[in-house]
Amino acid sequence: MRANLRIFLAALFACTATMPAAAADCTDPARPGVDWQRCYLDGRDLRQKDLGGARLADASFERADLSQSVLAGANGFHAKFISTQMSGVKMDGGNFAEADFTKADLSGASLRNADIRRAKFFKANLKGADLSGAKTQGADLLNAELSGAIWTDGKRVCGDGSVGQCN
Repeated sequence: MRANLRIFLAALFACTATMPAAAADCTDPARPGVDWQRCYLDGRDLRQKDLGGARLADASFERADLSQSVLAGANGFHAKFISTQMSGVKMDGGNFAEADFTKADLSGASLRNADIRRAKFFKANLKGADLSGAKTQGADLLNAELSGAIWTDGKRVCGDGSVGQCN
C-alpha cells in the first residue's frame, strides 16, 4: 500500500513539475512583465507604474490612468485603451497592433519603434508624441490630434493643426 502511495505521489509530482505556469491573476499588482492578458482594468489608477514587458493582449483599460507609466516592450495586441489617460507614457518597442486608443490622451507619449499597425486612434490626442520608427500601416488616425508629434521617419514634426495626418 505504501509503495503504491509513493509511486502515485512521485507520478503526481512529475506531472505538476512539467506543467506550464498558470496565467497571472488579474488582481496581481502592477510590475514589469505582469500577465494581465484578457483582464478588465477599466478605471484603474496606474499612474507612473512600470509595466515594461507586460502581457496585456486583449486587456481593457477603458478610462484608466496610465500617465507617465512605462509600457516599453509590452504586448498590448488588441487591447482597449478607450478614453484612457496616457500622457507621457513610454511604449517604445511594444506591440500594440490592433489596439483601440479611441479618445485616449497620448500627449507627449513615446511610441518609438512600437508596432501600432491597424490600431485605432479615432479622436486620440497624440500632440507632441514621438512616433519615430513606429509601424503604422493601416492605423486609423481619423480626427487624431498630431500637432507637434515626431513622425515615423524621426525627422518630420507635424505642424500645428495636424488632425488625422501629419502636415
